[in-house]
Amino acid sequence: MQFGHRLVHGGEKIAESVVIDENVIEVLKEYTDLAPLHNPACILGIEACKNVMPNKPMVGVFDTAFHQTIPKERYIYPIPYEYYKKYSIRKYGFHGTSHMFVSQRLAEIENKPIEELKIVTCHLGQGSSICAIKGGKSVDTSMGLTPLGGIPMVTRSGDLDPSILLYLMRKEKLSAEEMENILNKQSGIQAISGLAPDFREIETASNQGDEKAKIAIENFEYAVASYIAKYAVAMNGVDYIVFTGGVGENQVNIRKGICEQLEFMGIKIDLDANQIRGEEKLISEPTSKVKVFVIPTNEELMIAKETERLVK
Repeated sequence: MQFGHRLVHGGEKIAESVVIDENVIEVLKEYTDLAPLHNPACILGIEACKNVMPNKPMVGVFDTAFHQTIPKERYIYPIPYEYYKKYSIRKYGFHGTSHMFVSQRLAEIENKPIEELKIVTCHLGQGSSICAIKGGKSVDTSMGLTPLGGIPMVTRSGDLDPSILLYLMRKEKLSAEEMENILNKQSGIQAISGLAPDFREIETASNQGDEKAKIAIENFEYAVASYIAKYAVAMNGVDYIVFTGGVGENQVNIRKGICEQLEFMGIKIDLDANQIRGEEKLISEPTSKVKVFVIPTNEELMIAKETERLVK
């Protein structure tokens, strides 16, 4: 028997799945400041497995590891370089296990070497991120130092003008912790809509004519489409777009709304094929210059495969 763990933040120290030892645990501790909700819980899980079944091999599959192939000019932030050296402030990216799984699954479906493909994977759910995958490797992704960056999510703000934070902190006399809570738990599309933090409820309200819900959904769709277009630049073209995650796999109208904004790239969605939820299917028309797929993610299977590979 062996254990596979989904681990969140390995910083720059972990660039691939690894057999867990004391050095890996020390890396998790080192990056706790960047993943305070996740890394301590990951360590507890590892220790529990060690106590229950000592000496059994354990493998760690890191959310950040897949994105360690992003070039430096894309992961570095335009702030004083000393902060990168002192505090490791840079883009890391997350959802790496999901992005890796669906891109590899796409290559299997198409029966093509992944090394020849340019893929944009859209993991859309409670947390959402977009990834540019060229030749099987991540070359850019929307989340940054933390999972707060990138596109707006259900309760997370995504990217903002940084002056907004300073302005609100001064006006509302907010502490850093209070501001962080607002950005992570009180923002995103639910904040625009004023509704519950549930994509289904917000989308339903939008379809029924609720103006704020409509603006919230359109804000999300525009952000996703903009990142897809941006990643055409990152890879000098796009062959495939993949939708995955709870929203990406199930929200028919959101997929449609995103793809309609990309018609200038020659993308044509098949409205009948798009009428699916949670199925693996090609949803673009034969004449579309970019193929669009829905592929349900399976991070557990990816972790199991990586665990088996490393233990063997």
